[in-house]
Amino acid sequence: MISYIVSGWRAWIAALLLIILSGGYAMAIEQPNYEVIATDGDIEYRQYAGYVVAQTRLPGEWSANAAGNEAFRRLVSYISGNNQGQRKIAMTAPVAQSRGDKIAMTTPVSQSNAAGDWVVSFVMPSEYTLDTVPLPRDERIELTAVAPRLVAAIRYSGSWRESRYKKFEAVLLSQLSASGAVTTGDTEFARYNAPFVPWFLRRNEVLVEVEALPASLQTAERVAMVEAAQP
Repeated sequence: MISYIVSGWRAWIAALLLIILSGGYAMAIEQPNYEVIATDGDIEYRQYAGYVVAQTRLPGEWSANAAGNEAFRRLVSYISGNNQGQRKIAMTAPVAQSRGDKIAMTTPVSQSNAAGDWVVSFVMPSEYTLDTVPLPRDERIELTAVAPRLVAAIRYSGSWRESRYKKFEAVLLSQLSASGAVTTGDTEFARYNAPFVPWFLRRNEVLVEVEALPASLQTAERVAMVEAAQP
C-alpha cells in the first residue's frame, strides 16, 4: 500500500482558525512522542510511543482529495466540540490518511493507496487515553489506540506532489532493503505544515514500520531501548 498526504487548503484554513479562536495559535502543536534510536544516512529509526487517534472512513471509490477533505471536516467538527461533553480538543500534527484497515503514523496527513476504504485520523493529545478521550457524537468517528512501534523515516522539504513523495518512498524502501530491514506495514507520506508555509520551509516525511533495526545498527543499548518501549 502506498501512502500520500491529502488535505485541501480549506480544511487546513479551518483548522488554523480553530487554533486561533481557541487561543492556541502561539503555542506549539503537539506531535506523537518518539525517540530516535539510530540513523543510517538520511534515514532515522524512531521508536514511537503509543497514542490514541480519532478516525473516520470514506468509500474507496472516492478520490484522495475528496476523501481527505470530507474526513478533515468531520474530524475538525469532532475536536471543535461535536462530542459528548462538548469539549474542545487541541489540534495536533499530523493527520494520517490511509486506504485499508491499518492506521499508520500520525503527524501530518498521510494517505495510502490500496484496496479498501480511505481511513483518515487525527492524533489525540497525549493527555488522553481510550478511557478519557471524549466520545464522538458523529457515529462516523471511531476512536482507537495505536501501539508503540519502530518506524523508519526519511525527511525532505518541498512540494506535496505525489511524484515527489514517490521519489523519496523509493529511496527509503531501497535503502531499507539494502540494509536488510524488514518492513511491516504501509508507507506513509507525512506533512507537518499548512499550505501557506513556503515550499522550501516545509517538513515532509515518508515513514514505514519495521520489525527491528538492521543488524549493522544493532547494539545492546539500542536493542534494549526498543524492547523497553514495547507493551
